[in-house]
Amino acid sequence: MTSRYRVEYALKTHRRDQFIGRLSHHYLSTSISYQCLEKLNSDYSPPVSETGVFERQGLPGTSQAREEAHRRYSEILRDVEIMIDDHILHQNDAENPFPSKLKLLVPSIGPFFTRLPLEAAFKFQDRKRYISSRRFVSPSFNDVRLILNSAQIMAVTTYGTLQLATFDGDVTLYDDGQSLEPASPVIPRLMDLLRNNVKIGIVTAAGYTTAERYHSRLHGLLDALANSTELTPSQKQNLVVMGGESNYLFEFSPNEPHLLAPVPRSRWLTPEMASWNEQDIEELLDVAEAALGDCIKSLNLPATLMRKDRAVGIIPATPDIRIPRESLEETVLVVQKILELSSAGRSRRVPFCAFNGGRDVFVDIGDKSWGVTVCQRWFGGNSPGGIIKGENTLHVGDQFLSAGANDFRARSVGTTAWIASPAETVELLDELAELMSKKLS
Repeated sequence: MTSRYRVEYALKTHRRDQFIGRLSHHYLSTSISYQCLEKLNSDYSPPVSETGVFERQGLPGTSQAREEAHRRYSEILRDVEIMIDDHILHQNDAENPFPSKLKLLVPSIGPFFTRLPLEAAFKFQDRKRYISSRRFVSPSFNDVRLILNSAQIMAVTTYGTLQLATFDGDVTLYDDGQSLEPASPVIPRLMDLLRNNVKIGIVTAAGYTTAERYHSRLHGLLDALANSTELTPSQKQNLVVMGGESNYLFEFSPNEPHLLAPVPRSRWLTPEMASWNEQDIEELLDVAEAALGDCIKSLNLPATLMRKDRAVGIIPATPDIRIPRESLEETVLVVQKILELSSAGRSRRVPFCAFNGGRDVFVDIGDKSWGVTVCQRWFGGNSPGGIIKGENTLHVGDQFLSAGANDFRARSVGTTAWIASPAETVELLDELAELMSKKLS
């Protein structure tokens, strides 16, 4: 049972997504479910026709209420779909100084790379989640999130061609702190993407400098790739691992003992990344390390500092310790603000990402927008401009909140899907495979 504490905590400003929150609000304020709740609050003997749960199977009313709810929800999503179309027109018109209606409603809204067929996506999810059949539970944050996911993969397969799929690691491909084991149902889905000539980049916050550590986390997929007789050698080369957000690139190499070969930075750094000064990087990490140390003292955290060449963070003092979620998020927000006010942060000479990893807090140089961009350039040799475009890219991750979430920045360079578990990733990939096969047929 979800506690009131957990519900209220999820509503805090730094835990919200304004766009999904706005959609949920539109649902709630116009839904039949909400009208039923208002009626129940004033009259404990509601008419049978207004509350489907009190009706016996087969009596009139249930199907009509469901159909009415479905119609109203569809209208809401159609209206939002039209607003997004208008927003795309505004963002593509450099001479128009006026913001779109969507921008006025959701000031934090970012760029859209494709249209979003929200009405069609709602109808798809309604068949799976029976949203319109609920009389007392209005459409939730998760309902809206999954509708947006469906709309995005419908768009990326309908209005264009998916060329690159990038994935977070923990909670996306495997459970937090675990590994991608051979029995994982995610693996055959990823192999199918490669078989359909979709490039794959695993863009993870895990910052290891050696292939051995990444093989340990991804051995199920890497071994399956090495042993596959269905994939061509060139298709097998369509997998890379980008570690530390955007700091270490490894390409699949069947002749290496750990099936991954490190790629020298000189081969993959973008011109912007190449301009980052090492002295500025060290200065930013020094400030972050000092801020993290202050948080350990002020919050009495059972944690120790860990410094890497491109990151610094805090980890539990012993493996059995669990640092409270509130303390982790306070640490992220404090460190982020201190870095933004520092000389290195104010000048924006070096981008950084401060995030809550669930058990730890880290500050990385760069962020996942740069990691995905590297993958777009690495595989974009035959694409116009030498880069795979945002509308042909899909990034799948679990951290898309506006603060302390490292997948959030990927929204600026490609389309995204927000999942909450590896099981949801499997469902998403099945949905994607079905849409791709329909397009091919």
